[in-house]
Amino acid sequence: MSSFSDYLETAILNSSLRGGTFTEPGVIYVALFTADPTDANVTANEVQAGGTWTTYVRKNSVLASEGLSGAWTAPSPGAEGAMVSSNENVITFPANNGVASVVVTHMGLYDNATAGQGNLLYHAPLVAPKTLLTNDVLSFGTGSITVSLK
Repeated sequence: MSSFSDYLETAILNSSLRGGTFTEPGVIYVALFTADPTDANVTANEVQAGGTWTTYVRKNSVLASEGLSGAWTAPSPGAEGAMVSSNENVITFPANNGVASVVVTHMGLYDNATAGQGNLLYHAPLVAPKTLLTNDVLSFGTGSITVSLK
């Protein structure tokens, strides 16, 4: 995952160059999309609860017993000089309980649990689109969500 949202780009530039402040989120939520949310945060592309996948919710990346720093690895050098951090916990979405399949193409990281709300921080396409049939579960193993900055 390597694309910054417009919100995060603005916050970083304001805090690092203009003396502004950036309040770090207390929790990072993983969201799923059926099309690119873009840097502008097109929330209409997020999987919607009550739609085809009625039990969809953004998933908290932080376990109750840990803080945000325990949910993501400390930044370390990665490929091509990028700094990299990845998820420390397995992130599992509820089963698709709808009557039709859902094709997930992108994911994003948010500072809010409610679909359609909050600030998109990072976003990226999945390695390959994933078609979730009825009763399918989508899960991301430890280290499988990677944020890289260069």
